[in-house]
Amino acid sequence: MSPPKHILSTAAIVINDKNELLLIKGPRRGWEMPGGQVEEGEPLSQAAIRETKEESGIEIEIVKFCGIFQNIGNSICNTLFLAKPIGGELTKSEESLEVGFFPIEEALRKVEWKDFRQRIEYCLKPELQPFCVEFVDNNNI
Repeated sequence: MSPPKHILSTAAIVINDKNELLLIKGPRRGWEMPGGQVEEGEPLSQAAIRETKEESGIEIEIVKFCGIFQNIGNSICNTLFLAKPIGGELTKSEESLEVGFFPIEEALRKVEWKDFRQRIEYCLKPELQPFCVEFVDNNNI
């Protein structure tokens, strides 16, 4: 029996004091929340902080853990955090063609990749948290 091969990723739903949502526009999936794979030995929350800084230039503080979306088909587990910006400047990177804060309704309209909009919506609704959404998708997340 071979050892399991899972991917652990994390994302931050960053809301500023104007009630705007931070989005990055990636080359593959379009507009989405900042996030990515957790490195070996890295705490989940620190991975969300690191990925947000790398992809957007924004430094964040984690407000709370919201939940998990588990793609059973691809063995990918995505953890989601609510966060607030505490510093930095909006900056594009290799992973983000554009970055910005947008009013929540506008931001939700921009996010079109698979269930990413649903992930954001779940993080914005405390009554749904903590959540664990399990689904089967054999394509890339």
